Amino acid sequence: MYTDEDLTLAVKHNVLTQNDVTQFRQFINETRNSYAVDEENFRLLSGFNDIFVVIASALLLASLAWIGYNIAPPLGGVAVAAGSWGLAEYFVNKRRMALPAIALLLSFLVGLFATPILFQPESKELTLLVSGLITSLGAIVHWVRFRVPITVAAGAATFTAGIVGSIAYLFPITTLYVNNIVLVCGLLIFGLAMYWDSKDTARQTRASDVAFWLHLISAPMIVHPIFQGLGVLEGSGSLLVSLVVLALYVLLALISIAVDRRAIMVSALVYVIYTFSALMENFGMVTSSFAVTGLCIGSTLLLLSAFWHGCRRWVLKLVPQQIQLKLPEAKA
Repeated sequence: MYTDEDLTLAVKHNVLTQNDVTQFRQFINETRNSYAVDEENFRLLSGFNDIFVVIASALLLASLAWIGYNIAPPLGGVAVAAGSWGLAEYFVNKRRMALPAIALLLSFLVGLFATPILFQPESKELTLLVSGLITSLGAIVHWVRFRVPITVAAGAATFTAGIVGSIAYLFPITTLYVNNIVLVCGLLIFGLAMYWDSKDTARQTRASDVAFWLHLISAPMIVHPIFQGLGVLEGSGSLLVSLVVLALYVLLALISIAVDRRAIMVSALVYVIYTFSALMENFGMVTSSFAVTGLCIGSTLLLLSAFWHGCRRWVLKLVPQQIQLKLPEAKA
């Protein structure tokens, strides 16, 4: 298994010529009748050995956590973080294994995040603040050492948790506006994702993978506060709310198509299905509301996937030229 970045490195080290790589990519695009830039490729598995290593690592880290916790609760988190780093030195730095890289990063950050909480569990806001800051610092150090694409997104998420915790700790009244704070943080992370995307509009390097994970983490942070503010999760299934939800989802879909990232659409999907199922139940379709909603929305999304390139060409016509230069090109 290899990625576009591997091909780029092969050209850099004179293993392949740029012309060979270009022709190979063109051949794959024509064979699959698609383009890598529209596929949102990211490396997850390089073989079943990835799964084998993740299972073995999980058993080892769970044992370390158990032993450390029995000695002193904070040592459980420290043991997981230290064990994850040590395993990453071999399986990530030397073996370049994809799934273990993600799993060991997450276990490393979880270990760091849990340590202050296990040390002082009674002060929730303060420990959340300390945990978020320590984990964010750990994510930065991990990125410098291992360059795992998901690291930036994980660090952004923990940094957001630290910000929310610090604001809630210093200004308790702001707990009423947590959703607004999360929405602002989500928009900032989306902006960071677009920055990484603009560095690689051809989607061939690690920058594209970093952007993918940032979009994945920012999407629910943007979508959830908006739809919760509309009362969708409280069972508000009126016709007016349903129309507003539909309009918002169309807007989010247009943004997803323009930037060629499907994460926002997927994150909002559950709210749309829930809203229209509740609306149909109000009109008497109690037993088949979910099935009808799923049929309509599923068919629409499949059609969108089938005609994705054409939709992108149409949507990009609505985008200013200066912004288009920072977006992936729409393929014919």
